[in-house]
Amino acid sequence: MLRAYAAGFFPMADSAQGDELAWYDPDPRGVLPLETFHLPRRLMRTVLSDTFDVTVDQDFPGVMRGCAAPAPGREETWINAEIFRLFCALHDQGFAHSVECRRDGRLVGGLYGVALGGAFFGESMFSRERDASKVALVHLVARLQISGFIVLDTQFGTEHLARFGGLEIPAADYKATLSGAVHMSPCWRSNIPQEELRNTIRALRGTAV
Repeated sequence: MLRAYAAGFFPMADSAQGDELAWYDPDPRGVLPLETFHLPRRLMRTVLSDTFDVTVDQDFPGVMRGCAAPAPGREETWINAEIFRLFCALHDQGFAHSVECRRDGRLVGGLYGVALGGAFFGESMFSRERDASKVALVHLVARLQISGFIVLDTQFGTEHLARFGGLEIPAADYKATLSGAVHMSPCWRSNIPQEELRNTIRALRGTAV
């Protein structure tokens, strides 16, 4: 799994049934440049209002289950039992991480992905309340900036991610940057002071969206 990520591949299941996986290497590749992340002002207010209790790596399986659950516009999932098993194993080994958003103790949104050196490979996110997954994304970006990451891979470009500065680049350019990122010393930091996170969020590039 880690060798595949380092080479630019990522797995998905063709269906939720069975254990078969397919490996993808899209061209162009979706990325979210950390240095030019766009944080809408309304969302910044939501993030800083502490509407959600945001944690890291407190319920990785719960986040995966939330991402696999059917939702409007996403009735089918690519997360099958084998994907679930493999990513939970990566989490146990310290490579896969989750960001959780809770309200009143209930998990209402989050995201997960894989960290390798200075690259973070975003896998999936979910939201059961408005803005929950977006708040998780903002916290992830702030954490990656603080920790010295240089790549945030989103696999594919989407209109939703474009709102935050996401774009698509040639796969060759992606892999050139990735080759250096994955050989960096591990950057992931689990314990970042809350005030440092909040200050980094305040400094994110604002937009009027």
